[in-house]
Amino acid sequence: MHRTSLSLVLLCALVLHTCLARPCRDALVSPLYASSFLASSKYSVLYSPNLARLHGSSGWSPSPSDQHPWLQINLNYKYRITGISTQGTFNSNDWVTKYMLLYGDRPDSWKPYVQRAGNMTFAGNWNNYQVKRHYFHYAITAKHVRFLPMEWNPDGKIGVRLELYGCYYGSYVMAFDGDDVMSYRFRKRTMRTLQDVISLNFKTLEKEGLLLHSEGSQGDFLTLELHDSKLVLHISLGSSNTQDITGNTTVSLGNLLDDQHWHYATIHRYGRHVNFTLDGQTNRFICNGNFDNLDLDNEIYVGGVINPVKPYLPHKHNFRGCMENVFYNGVNIIDLAKSKDTQIRFPPRKKPVRYACQDVVLRPMTFNGANNYLQVPGPMRKIRMSVKFKFRSWDTIGLLMFTSFADKTGSLEMVLSDGQVNITMTIAGKKPLKFAAGYRLNNGFWHSVDLVARDGSVTVIIDEEEGSPFRVNSEFTLRTGDKYFFGGCPKVNNDTDCLSSIMAFHGCMQQIFIDGEPIDVDIMQRRRWGVSFQILHGTCAFTDRCTPNLCEHEGRCIQSWDDFICNCDNTGYKGEVCHKSVFKESCEAYRLSGKISSGNYSIDPDGSGPLKPFFVYCNMKVDKGLTVVHHNRIYTTKVSGSTMEQPFVGDVLYNNASWDEVSMLANNSLFCEQYIEYNCYKSRLLNTQSGSPYAFWIGRNDQRHFYWGGSYPGIRKCDCGIRKDCTDNRFFCNCDADYRQWYSDKGILKYTDHMPVTRVVIGDTNRTGSEATFYLGPLRCYGDRNTWNTVTFQKVTHMLFPTFRPGTSADISFYFKTTADFGVFLENSGYRHYNFIRLEMNTTTDMAFVFNVGDGIDNVTFRSSFPLNNDEWHYVKAEINAKLARIKVDNMTWVVRRFPPHTYISMEFNKPLLVGAAENKVQGFLGCLRGLRMNGVTLDLEGKANDKEGIKQNCTGFCWNPKVPCRNAGRCIERYSAYECDCNNTAYDGMFCHRDIGAYFEQGTWVRYTIRSAAITAAAEFASYVDAYNFSLGYNQTSEEMSLSFRTTQSPAVLMYISSFTPDYIALILRKDGSLELRYKLGLLSPSFVASQRNLSDGQPHIVNITRTDRDIRIEVDYTAPLWMKIPLISSTKFDSPKSMFLGRVMETGRLDPEIQKYNSPGFTGCMSGVRFNNIAPLKFHFRPNGTLFNLSISGNLYESNCGAMPWLPPLIPLEADPWYIKRVLPYLHDDLPSGPVLALIILLVLLLLVGLPLFLYFHFYRYKGTYTTNEPKTVESPSSAKPLTEAPRKGDNLPQIEEEEARGE
Repeated sequence: MHRTSLSLVLLCALVLHTCLARPCRDALVSPLYASSFLASSKYSVLYSPNLARLHGSSGWSPSPSDQHPWLQINLNYKYRITGISTQGTFNSNDWVTKYMLLYGDRPDSWKPYVQRAGNMTFAGNWNNYQVKRHYFHYAITAKHVRFLPMEWNPDGKIGVRLELYGCYYGSYVMAFDGDDVMSYRFRKRTMRTLQDVISLNFKTLEKEGLLLHSEGSQGDFLTLELHDSKLVLHISLGSSNTQDITGNTTVSLGNLLDDQHWHYATIHRYGRHVNFTLDGQTNRFICNGNFDNLDLDNEIYVGGVINPVKPYLPHKHNFRGCMENVFYNGVNIIDLAKSKDTQIRFPPRKKPVRYACQDVVLRPMTFNGANNYLQVPGPMRKIRMSVKFKFRSWDTIGLLMFTSFADKTGSLEMVLSDGQVNITMTIAGKKPLKFAAGYRLNNGFWHSVDLVARDGSVTVIIDEEEGSPFRVNSEFTLRTGDKYFFGGCPKVNNDTDCLSSIMAFHGCMQQIFIDGEPIDVDIMQRRRWGVSFQILHGTCAFTDRCTPNLCEHEGRCIQSWDDFICNCDNTGYKGEVCHKSVFKESCEAYRLSGKISSGNYSIDPDGSGPLKPFFVYCNMKVDKGLTVVHHNRIYTTKVSGSTMEQPFVGDVLYNNASWDEVSMLANNSLFCEQYIEYNCYKSRLLNTQSGSPYAFWIGRNDQRHFYWGGSYPGIRKCDCGIRKDCTDNRFFCNCDADYRQWYSDKGILKYTDHMPVTRVVIGDTNRTGSEATFYLGPLRCYGDRNTWNTVTFQKVTHMLFPTFRPGTSADISFYFKTTADFGVFLENSGYRHYNFIRLEMNTTTDMAFVFNVGDGIDNVTFRSSFPLNNDEWHYVKAEINAKLARIKVDNMTWVVRRFPPHTYISMEFNKPLLVGAAENKVQGFLGCLRGLRMNGVTLDLEGKANDKEGIKQNCTGFCWNPKVPCRNAGRCIERYSAYECDCNNTAYDGMFCHRDIGAYFEQGTWVRYTIRSAAITAAAEFASYVDAYNFSLGYNQTSEEMSLSFRTTQSPAVLMYISSFTPDYIALILRKDGSLELRYKLGLLSPSFVASQRNLSDGQPHIVNITRTDRDIRIEVDYTAPLWMKIPLISSTKFDSPKSMFLGRVMETGRLDPEIQKYNSPGFTGCMSGVRFNNIAPLKFHFRPNGTLFNLSISGNLYESNCGAMPWLPPLIPLEADPWYIKRVLPYLHDDLPSGPVLALIILLVLLLLVGLPLFLYFHFYRYKGTYTTNEPKTVESPSSAKPLTEAPRKGDNLPQIEEEEARGE
């Protein structure tokens, strides 16, 4: 029985835990009865509102004539709603593409659900069957929900099926009228907490009111209040007068909270860390001070204070409105009040507490269209006109009201302009009467206007009792008209008397009175007494787009009814949200941008980061820009009376800059220095190596340093200690000698990572006669250590950095160079990639910035007109904010993707930042990356380099030191994970351009390659003067490169001949004796040069390399020492208009030089290989065609052969670079083998079995070997003797004679 009861208890606990842990996503619409559905109209009975259930067989559609369609659902109880799903009408072309969702506790008072960035519309469907689901970023509570279609499929009509998700919500409500105050008393006299959770819901029409307050005797307090329609939290964990610590912290959230709708506030505190949340918007902050506990006394007040005399509570208005579910650390205070718990205290009062909320029905209207207006009737021909209404708006200008008088005798126009109400009264035949009233009326708050006009006078009252009446007297006669227009005039088919040219008003209006009678717009529309256009009834769909302020760096947010702009004047920043700095990072950056004059400049070391710009002096030099920052210790400071227990602390305050800002300058600089000097009179400095230092200086990150100017980190010495010439050689500083004379220790601090000096601490000037002074020079920095922070990715991998937390805007910049076709440079994402940013090169010309920051996956792509994988450095910059995303490469134009208004940017990532590849090492980048900067912070790429992972410091590809170099002038092409040899401009092929391409020339065979078909033009001739070393053939040339190898046994022969359209030529001749001759005909002379005296027609291969530059000729034959020769001065240096190239024999038309003719017959017979003249390789063109058109003529039989190639011993090719290498096939080891220790034990057992089994068998079968059977008696112990009766004989004993009995047979 006991066991059964225990099982039931555990089962119930498990069920309860499951129910509590279940997410709040129950279907709320599908269980409802048909009576819970209501709509403005229906298309037919087949499209009734009760058919609007998700996955239903039909759907709801309104009547085509319905100008303001809506679908309303009564949930019958109050629910916590967390999401919505929509579908189109079943099997139709009807679906909604955009809609609004209104909610409330009453069916006549609505609040629109506002998404992040003030967006009130939800994206709908794109077909009739797929479900579009939205989960709210904060949950709402409501009993009634209204669905407003805004846009729908243009090829169909409005059609929707929907579902709401949520769970039941228990509501504990209490009404407060300014006198209803209560307190929750703690069980103990004081309450000390390390963590707190406080939550409550509230709604009110007031801009001021105290919600919660509690305080302690130690100075701790917590106050939550409404101030100026914002929710303000004041919290202090304690202050200290002795340590000059102020603990008070104040933060605010929201705006326009006086809208008579529920708002949801939560405070989560752990120590000094606080998350303050209002309607899904969270402000995370750290409390001031050094304390972690909140110490409160006695009680916490709700709605006001019972005893208003509180030291930490200035005069506050008590709260007027309703509160719901007030929880303090798990205690439901309103529930305790309803149950009259003793911990709840009320002040003496006469009226009872109301545990219900009675709303004031206001029925506001929202003017949210480009041409919106409201037309209402009024009494005709009255001599007195009375108009009263309330409005709220952000607009600079907009038409509030217009009416025409009877019989066209005039009109009255009321306009909101620059925060004032401008009134213009026009009377026929008279000058218009104009006047203005009010101030800052476009601040988003509710303002009332009360206008009364009669014959001869007009009176205007703004904001009722807060403003005094404004009266204007003039001679006119007033007779009212019968139509009043609010918010605008009809723009289409305007046959009314509304003739105002002022643009439409955007905002909200309510409580409209005409001639003292309230206007019920619903009744007027049903009876067709009035007209409304582009107006939302029953709700004020109005939001503050400047809260939170998306304008950074103290930019001023200016908003209108549908958007906001940022005014960045006098901030030092620019851009759509004041994100980009106007100034350069350093003086070096100014110098590189073209600034060469020394002077004062503003710099911003962290760019778009949070640190402010500041002034510095830039000392511009030819090779560097020196940044100089002065401070308050630039003059000598005298110190006396200090001890080690109470030292003198000299703060170094830099001009116009904080320590963080100067530290950022030093951190970004390649080199920084500061001169420091300590002058002493019987005052010690660093003491001995074993003693505590008497003086030191504090640098970056508040680190103490015990070395002095001229010394080095980690060495407690001064400059004289390094040079070993201190006053007393027992010490390492002059001042440590402690003499009664003035000495000094001075020098330059050069360790950049310790700069700047922020404090100088001196502690030995309290003895009699002790005195000291110190001097600190300005900080001087130059260079940029960030731009060349470079790594090379040689494998598909990535580096991990801390999560990028940019807020609502980000800028990213870096340099790269690569030869790869694609690659991801960086990626940061959130859970399941719901949020991410990625920069990648999609193709060789496309640079893409891909992101999902709250509104689906989108991208902006830069398309280059040239390949970006050309192994040159390119600069990429990308930005994203609430207004746009953009990207550019190098100095080309930005490619911009502008976002629609109300776009919310959510870059809340929770995964590490990946650099070099996407998640799971997908689409890895291969190449060099440097200067990666994100929101002003440079990432230390070199610090994350890892050779094992294939990430190397600096830009070091394989071409820097190839394992097998490219031969024969082959160009090494970097692939970063490997390299290739480009043999296109050589006469060779093969992986390393090492394979000869040659031919065997039979007797009479020759080759002609046509270089040009016509002589060079005058323009090309002029170009040769501009670039005399251009190798593009066809220009006059002053340089050539020629090479070939050959083998022959016959001479003479013309090996190579280049003709021209002039008498100029170049010839390489094998003379009769086998020697080699080079002839140049440049101009009038044709000098000849003997390249080799040896007989080269010996049947052995020979190689020739010839290079000419102007008059200098370099000839190398068979790798012997090169010969240097010169063309005579009287000869030209230009080889004019090359025409053809001949191999084997010259068959040129026209007259041939006799010196060439005598060697031209019978022609070359033998082998040639590797023939090249500049970038022309005719044999390669013939045997390895690549599709390029060329004019090549061959006479005779030409066979491919490398018989003319020089023998070449190939170098040892590494296995990974050998294309023919086949990896060794290793035996497969199963993964299911035992672990190492278990496997060793098994082997040991097998060995023991193999050895032990033969031994066992041996001893078992041979145990009687060498023994015999005997009848001797066994040893028997004597009871009277310690020795046995039969004892084994011992050496030296006398053995008895034993007679052996003979066996006898019977």
